[in-house]
Amino acid sequence: MYRTADEHRPGRLSVSEARQDFAELINRVAYGRERIRVIRRGREIAAIVPIEDVELIERLEDQLDLAAARAALADPENAIPIPWEQVEAELDR
Repeated sequence: MYRTADEHRPGRLSVSEARQDFAELINRVAYGRERIRVIRRGREIAAIVPIEDVELIERLEDQLDLAAARAALADPENAIPIPWEQVEAELDR
C-alpha cells in the first residue's frame, strides 16, 4: 500500500535517532550541506535540509505564484469588475 523507505540507507534516520543526535544533524546539514530524511514506521515523513535549499524552494514558489497571477490578470474574463457587494455576499456564505 505505502512505499516504505530503508532507514539504514545513508541520509535517512528514524525519528528517535534524529532526536538523539539533533545537534549533530543540524551541524551536518548546516556545514556539510547534507540532506537528512526522517523516517517513522518505515515512511519518510520529514527532511532536514540546508537553509539554501529552503530559500531556493521559496523563490521557485514565488515565481510560480507570479506566473499564475500574471495569467489571471491576462485572462479576459478577469477584466470584468465584480461589485464589492457580490464579493462580500459570497464571502459570507
